[in-house]
Amino acid sequence: MEAANKTTCSITVLGMTCAGCVRIVEKSLMQVDGVKFAAVNLATSTAFAVLDKPVPLEVLEEAIRRAGYQTSRERPLDAERKRYQAARRNMAVAVIAMIPPTVLMGFHMAGHHVPYAVWINLVCGTAAIFAAGAGVLKSSWIALSHGHANMDVLVALSALAAWLTCALEAAGFHIPSFGMLAPMIVTLHLIGRYIESRLRDRAAREIRALLTIQSKDARLVSDDGVTTTVPIELLQPEQVIRVMAGERIPADGQVLTGTGSVDEAMLTGEPIPSAKSAGDDVTGGSVLVSGQLDVQVTHVGEDSFLSQIIAIIQEAQGAKIPIQAFADRVTGAFVPLVAGLAVIAGVFWLLTGDRFYSFLDAARQYLPWVTSLRSPGDLALFAFLSTLLIACPCALGLATPMALISATGAASRRGVIIRNAEAVQTLGSVSVAVLDKTGTLTLGRPEVVWHNLPDDALSTVASIEAASSHPLAKAISALCPDVRPASDVSEEAGQGVSARVDGCLWVIGRLISKRLPEVQEQLALGRTVVQVTKDGQPIGLIALQDPIRPGAKEMVSRLIDQGVQPVMATGDNDAAAERVARAVGISEWLSEVRPEEKLKIVRRYQSQGHKVVMLGDGINDAAGLKGADVGIAVGSGSELAVDNADAVIVQMDQPALPDVIAVSRLSFQVIRQNLFWAFGYNFVALPLAMAALLHPLIAEAAMTLSSISVIANSSRINRK
Repeated sequence: MEAANKTTCSITVLGMTCAGCVRIVEKSLMQVDGVKFAAVNLATSTAFAVLDKPVPLEVLEEAIRRAGYQTSRERPLDAERKRYQAARRNMAVAVIAMIPPTVLMGFHMAGHHVPYAVWINLVCGTAAIFAAGAGVLKSSWIALSHGHANMDVLVALSALAAWLTCALEAAGFHIPSFGMLAPMIVTLHLIGRYIESRLRDRAAREIRALLTIQSKDARLVSDDGVTTTVPIELLQPEQVIRVMAGERIPADGQVLTGTGSVDEAMLTGEPIPSAKSAGDDVTGGSVLVSGQLDVQVTHVGEDSFLSQIIAIIQEAQGAKIPIQAFADRVTGAFVPLVAGLAVIAGVFWLLTGDRFYSFLDAARQYLPWVTSLRSPGDLALFAFLSTLLIACPCALGLATPMALISATGAASRRGVIIRNAEAVQTLGSVSVAVLDKTGTLTLGRPEVVWHNLPDDALSTVASIEAASSHPLAKAISALCPDVRPASDVSEEAGQGVSARVDGCLWVIGRLISKRLPEVQEQLALGRTVVQVTKDGQPIGLIALQDPIRPGAKEMVSRLIDQGVQPVMATGDNDAAAERVARAVGISEWLSEVRPEEKLKIVRRYQSQGHKVVMLGDGINDAAGLKGADVGIAVGSGSELAVDNADAVIVQMDQPALPDVIAVSRLSFQVIRQNLFWAFGYNFVALPLAMAALLHPLIAEAAMTLSSISVIANSSRINRK
């Protein structure tokens, strides 16, 4: 498998535990020729590389392995599931190893001496550190061998130091033993890892929900009509599959024969099944509620709509946003700083501990966990261990990625697929929304809203228009859907269609005169008017208009409530623009706008100090989408518009834009809270640990809880 002809590449990385690991992998990837940019996400265990030339995937994986970490070709969710299972297994072993020392500590505090206690503590500590905690030791060695320190280094040093005191006591040395702390330190750390992994596993449930709607098998139809059940992995484009009522559609395709109602709620958010017949497109993963369809496969595997949606979500979750750069710089220096502070605390108590016994005695009256040790050497080791354990760069490293996972997941549930993670941060500060009209605020499918044709002419007009593929012709032919298309129909661009029926020449198209009162009335309403003539004589008029999208008015209203100014920009005439703008509640609109002018409109608002989000669906919107601070494309729009957008709205019938703005604002609020508490916790706890006012077990528990609190706080985005 190669990354050839790709501009981006995502790789699952195994073994990372903190922000320090992230920096090592990023640095190693950036040294690969052809890698323009690399970002690694701790929360998703994903490395994301932007390439400026084809680079084999094996080369990128080798760079990660040189950094000391492993890669996986499994889907990220499968790797996450295995990591969760390993965390649960290691935690169980550590808990079992911790029970005897905990019981012994209870007897010791009650004044009872248990024979061979030191050997029991030594054996249990060995099992906890070198069996259950083997991953912690490996991660520590990888970090140290690459010249940096991570959270596992702090845990490993403190656990090994406590275990070493127990080993020395067992060997006959007369030193205070902290052996009972060794398995407790490792166990509390692994419990925290397990809870983190479990919460991460739950945070990805939106993607797993998408994966579960994929069908496993398909009913393949041969040329002679015989059906054979095959795995969907064997499907190829152009093959024909048969779908029965109640089954999931195995792959993207186009209906060849049959009719049915398809439930696309999991993909579009639309609860009402869509009627499908020959010529209609269907999406893999949707459910055929009723009927039977023969479908010609168009996209399979990674090219399918569902696979692309999953890849986009995972890519966005694995990327970084600007605020994370600050946290990354801090965590880069944090672990070495903590190690230095731990040494300073140890040296301080070793040299001056006997002068501060009264201070500890006074503190113990208010803080019962303050140590009763009264030897400078004992206090030095105690303060050293506490300072190592209290620090929590994990909370800093998880503060932004976990919120980003929750935000992109919440957005996908509302029908918005985030393609650029930076949009999550930027969306919260937008103050102007430039909205396209056709296909965005309207359905983009004209409908006949008025006509004055005689009844006997209606079927003839419909039969003539049925032979044309023009959008207006399709709307007119829908007046009589059961008629047969007329023969010998000619079509002239800008003029309309014509045909001879029963010897008479019928023409449907451009107005002969705009002065007629009926024409003036319809044009004033922003409608498109076509005229029907028979042998040169006017027969009647037909007025069409593009219906307003369901939810468009609610979307505009909510944008205004959020303090975002909606502006409509359309290439349509002013009457049509005014009709739509007033119908949805927009007070500012620009009509007859050329494609290149949409970008100028975006730039004008940006020059006034506004952050601009643009919503569009057509090729004419591509430049504006690219130039806006955040460009959002409608999923049913052109490929060019989607490719130039930062996000894609799969279903426009819901007010998804204000929803995702709300998600962005909440996620940024959560990120700030996460960083505040992570910094605040360390700011308060580190001085207490250096002053020997925190017990190492309390320090380890507090460290674990700080990481869990960051993940739990991030999950509020999903709940709200």
